[in-house]
Amino acid sequence: MAFCSYTFKVNCSFQRPSIPTNVEDLKGSISSVLKSNFAPVEEIGEAVQVSTVQGNIPDDFPEGVYIRNGSNPLFGGLKSTKSIFGKSSHVWIEGEGMLHAIYFTRETRRGTWNIFYNNKHVQTDTFKMEIHRKRPGFLPAIEGDSPAILLAYILNGLRFGMVNKYLSNTNIFEHSKKYYSIAENHLPQEIDIHSLETLGNWNVNGAWNRPFTSHPKKAPGTSELVIMGIYPRKPYFELGVISADGKKMVHKADLKFNRCSLCHDIGVTERYNVIMDFPLTIDMIRLFRGESLIKYDKDGYARIGVMPRYGDANSIKWFDVQPCCVFHLINCFEDNDEVVVRGCRALESVLPRPSSKVNKFESFFEGSKATSSIENNNASLEEPFFYHVCEWTLNMRTGEVKEKNVTTKFSLEFPMINEKFIGLRNKFGYLQVVDIEASSISEGLAKYGGLAKLHFREDEELIKAEYHMFPKGTFCSGATFVQKIQSADEDDGWVVTFTHNESTNVSQVYVVDAKSFAKQPVATITLPSRVPYGFHGAFMPSDQAR
Repeated sequence: MAFCSYTFKVNCSFQRPSIPTNVEDLKGSISSVLKSNFAPVEEIGEAVQVSTVQGNIPDDFPEGVYIRNGSNPLFGGLKSTKSIFGKSSHVWIEGEGMLHAIYFTRETRRGTWNIFYNNKHVQTDTFKMEIHRKRPGFLPAIEGDSPAILLAYILNGLRFGMVNKYLSNTNIFEHSKKYYSIAENHLPQEIDIHSLETLGNWNVNGAWNRPFTSHPKKAPGTSELVIMGIYPRKPYFELGVISADGKKMVHKADLKFNRCSLCHDIGVTERYNVIMDFPLTIDMIRLFRGESLIKYDKDGYARIGVMPRYGDANSIKWFDVQPCCVFHLINCFEDNDEVVVRGCRALESVLPRPSSKVNKFESFFEGSKATSSIENNNASLEEPFFYHVCEWTLNMRTGEVKEKNVTTKFSLEFPMINEKFIGLRNKFGYLQVVDIEASSISEGLAKYGGLAKLHFREDEELIKAEYHMFPKGTFCSGATFVQKIQSADEDDGWVVTFTHNESTNVSQVYVVDAKSFAKQPVATITLPSRVPYGFHGAFMPSDQAR
C-alpha cells in the first residue's frame, strides 16, 4: 500500500467509551500536522515550460514522460474526529493521489530539449464526490481508537456505500500503451499521459472486481500482466494474469490463504509467479476485540511461494523463511533448479505505528540516528526496523532455502531496476537511501537523502554498492531508471528523481548517470513550483505514449 516505508499506517487502541446520545457527537476537523514538503499543493492548470536546467540533458536520453504519484490531501490538510467513541485521524499516506509529470521533447534528433512540467489530482470516484460536496466527507477509518474506527466504517458505509475513500496515490504503470494510477485499496484509474486527465476505472472488462496491487509485473517473454489483490475477507488473496493487449483476464486463482497477509508486491520469473505470505496481517475481527486492524506477529510463520504462471493454490511450492517484513521486491529470476528472490527486508514491521505520545516515532530509529553520510549512517544488522537488501535462494528440487542480507551500510527502500530485466537475472539494482536522522524527527514520515546502486555478483557475501548522496537537507522521492537509446549494457542509462531542498524550498529533478553514479548529476532541472514528497515514479518513453 501507499504507506510502505513512508509512514506507519495503523494504530488502534482500545478505550471503553460511553454511548453517545446521537451520532452528531462525531465531528470532523482539519489537522495542521502537515509541515515542510509533505504539505499539499494546488493544481497548476496547464503544463508550463521549464527553463532552468543546470548541466545538459544527454543526446541519447529518450523523449518521454517522467511521472510520479503521491499523496496530496484535499482541502489543505488531514481530517480527524473526536467523540465519546474516541479519536480517529487520517494520516498523510491517505491523501488523494496527485501526479507530477516532466515532459522531455525535442523537435529533431539532436535538437534543443523542451521540458514541461504539470501536475493534477487523480479523479477517483470518491475524489469527485468530495469535490462536489466542497468539503471532506469520509470519516477517518485508519488510525485511532478501535470503537471510533468501527463507527467510521459504519457511518461511511451508510452515507457513501463504501467504508473509506479511494486513494490512487501510490504508483503509475503502463500496459498495452495505456497508463494507470493505482493504490491497492481499489481498482486502477486510466490516465491520459499527455493531459493527466483521469479517464475512468480499469476492471479488465469486468473480470476483476477487487483491490489491485500497486506493483503489477509484466511477464518476461509474453508481456502479460501479473497482478494480485488482497482483501480482509475470504478470498484473502487472488492472483490474476491479464493478456498482453489488456483486454481480458487469461487466468485467475484464489490462492486459499488462511489469513489476510498485507502483501504489497509480487514477483515474476520466466515461468513462475513469486508470492509473499509474511506475518503482517489485516484482521477486521481484531477491531471488535479492541486490537489493531494491522498487526505484525514476529513469532508467526513466514513463507515465499513459487507457482507456475497459470497455476492454482495446489501448484504452489512453499518455502519457510525467517519471519520478517518485506514491502518491496527488487527482482526474481531462475537459476537452473533455483529461484532467486531479492527484496528489502526488516526483521520487524513499522506497522502499526506506536501509540505513545512521547517520542512516538523516535523509537523506530534508536541506535540509528545519524546524518546521511556514509560514515555515520551505518546500523547494526540486528536493528529491527532497518531495511537491508536480502537474497533468498529457493531450490525447487530439494526445497532448500538460503537467505542472507547482502547490504549493511544503509537502510534502503523503494527499489528499481532496468525494466528490461524484470523476471530475468540482473546485475544492478537502484534504491533510495533513508536519512535516519531526518526521518526520526519527521513524525514517522521517512525521508530519503540519497540513492544507491548495487552490483549483484555471484558468490559474494556482501555486494558492492555505490552511493549518490544529496546535499544536506535535500531529499528525494519517486526515483526510476531510464534506459539509454540503443543501450548495450544493463546500466546504460540514468536514474531520475524528484528532489526537494528544505532550506531553499526549491524542488528539482536530478538526472544521474548510472555508469558514473557517485559523480554530480549530468543535469539538474529546477521546477517552477514545489513538488511534495511522494511514492513511486516511472518513465514512459514517447514510443509507448503515442
